[in-house]
Amino acid sequence: MTELPVRSGWTLALVSVCAFLTSLDVMVVVTAIPTIRQDLDAELADLEWTINAYNLAFGCLMLIGAALGDRFGRLKMYVLGLAMFTAASALAALAPTIGVLIVARALQGIAAGVAIPVSLTLLSSAYPPHKRGMAMGIWGSVSGLAVAVGPVVGGLITQGLSWHWIFWLNVPVGVAATVLSAKLLRESYGPRPTLDLVGLALVSIGLFGLVWAAIRMPLLEWNDPEIVLSALGGLLLLVAFVRWEKHTEHPMLPMSYFRNRGFAVANVSAFFQHLALIGSLFMLAQMFQEGFGHDPVGTGLRLLAWTVMPLLVAPIAGGFADRLGNRPFMIVGLLLQGVGLAWIAAVARPDVGFSSLFLPLVLGGVGIAMCLPTTINLVFASVPADDVGVASGVNSAVREIGGVFGVVFLGAAFAARGHYGDQGAAMDGFQAALLVGAIASLVGMLAAVFAPGKSQADTRTSA
Repeated sequence: MTELPVRSGWTLALVSVCAFLTSLDVMVVVTAIPTIRQDLDAELADLEWTINAYNLAFGCLMLIGAALGDRFGRLKMYVLGLAMFTAASALAALAPTIGVLIVARALQGIAAGVAIPVSLTLLSSAYPPHKRGMAMGIWGSVSGLAVAVGPVVGGLITQGLSWHWIFWLNVPVGVAATVLSAKLLRESYGPRPTLDLVGLALVSIGLFGLVWAAIRMPLLEWNDPEIVLSALGGLLLLVAFVRWEKHTEHPMLPMSYFRNRGFAVANVSAFFQHLALIGSLFMLAQMFQEGFGHDPVGTGLRLLAWTVMPLLVAPIAGGFADRLGNRPFMIVGLLLQGVGLAWIAAVARPDVGFSSLFLPLVLGGVGIAMCLPTTINLVFASVPADDVGVASGVNSAVREIGGVFGVVFLGAAFAARGHYGDQGAAMDGFQAALLVGAIASLVGMLAAVFAPGKSQADTRTSA
C-alpha cells in the first residue's frame, strides 16, 4: 500500500477546523443560555451542566487523547473524534429536553478531548521544526478567533434563527472536515502504546463527584448524605488517582512534573485564571440579558470588549515575555482580570450604561491576553523538549477543569444571593458571582508570584 504524502497545508487547514469548532462550542452556547433556560424550562443546575458536561469531558479525555492516537493511530482517532463531534452536535440540535442536551454536550466534550490532542501531533509531524512555530501560531489564532466571535455568533444565530442552529452549524463543516481528513491526511503512530484507563476512570469519576456535590449544594443542605458522599467519594478517588499516577509505569499525568516549580505554578495559576474566566463569562452573558435586558446579539457585541482582547494583545504580550520573562505578565494579567471583574461587580445595576462597563471589560480582556500565552510558555519552558506534548495536554486539561469549577462556584454564589425572575434579585446574584471570579483571579496572581524568573525558567530544571 502506497503511503500518502504529507500535505502540510491541508493538515493545517483541517486541524484548524477542529480547533475552531471545539473552541467555538465553549463560547457560542454562552449567549444562548437564557433562551435555552426558557425554551427547555431549565434550572440553574441544568444550565451549569450544559457548560460543564462539555468542559469536564473535554478536560478528562484531553489527558489520554494523545495516548489513544499513539496506540490506535493518530489519523484514525482524529477522524473518529471529528465524526463523533459532528454526530453529537446533531443530537444537541435535536434535543427535546435539557437532559438530552446535557448528554449531547458530554459526547461533544469526549469527542473534542480525543480530537484536539491528536490534531496537534498530526500538525507537528506535518511540518519541519523550523516551521512548526508558524503552524502552531496559526492554529492558536484560529482558536482565539473562535473565542472572540463565539458570543456574537451565538447571539446572531439564537436571535435570527433559534438556539438549535448553534449546533446545526457544526454539522456540514464537521462532515466535510471528516471526509477530507480521512482522504488527504497521513496516518502516524507514537511511542506510547499503553493506555492508563485506570487513571482516566479515577480522575473522571472523582471530578464528577466533586462537581455534582457543588452543583447540588444550593438545592440541599450542606450536610445532606448525597452531598457528603459525593464530595467525600470524589476526594478519595482523586487521592487514589494521585497515588496510582505515582506508581504506574505509563501515567497519563506524570506527577514528577509537579516537582518543577515553574510547571506547578503555571498550572495553579491557569486553574484559577480559567475558573474566573469561564465562570464569569457564564454569568456575564446572562447578566447582559437577564439583568440589563439586552437581546442575544447585543449581548454578544458587548462581550467583544472582553473576548477580542486576547486575539489582539496575546501575540504582543508573548513577544515581550520572550525578553522579560513570563512572571511579570502572569502577575499583572491576573491582577487586571481580577480588577476588571471586581469593577463590574461594583458598578453593575439594572440602569447602568454600557459606557460604565466598557473599560473594566477591556481591562479584564487585556489581563486574560497577558496571562494566557505566558502561562503556556512557562509550562513549555519547565519540561524537557520531549515532554512538551504531554505537558501541554496536562495544562489544557487543568484549564478546562478550572472552567468547570468556575461555573460551579460562581453559580453557587449567584444562587446564594439572587435568583431568576426578578431583575433586581438577578443583579444581586450576578454581582456576587463576579466578585467570586475576581477573588479567584487574585488567588491565581498570588500563585504567579512564586513563578521562577526568566533565567530560572529557561533552565528546564527543578527550581
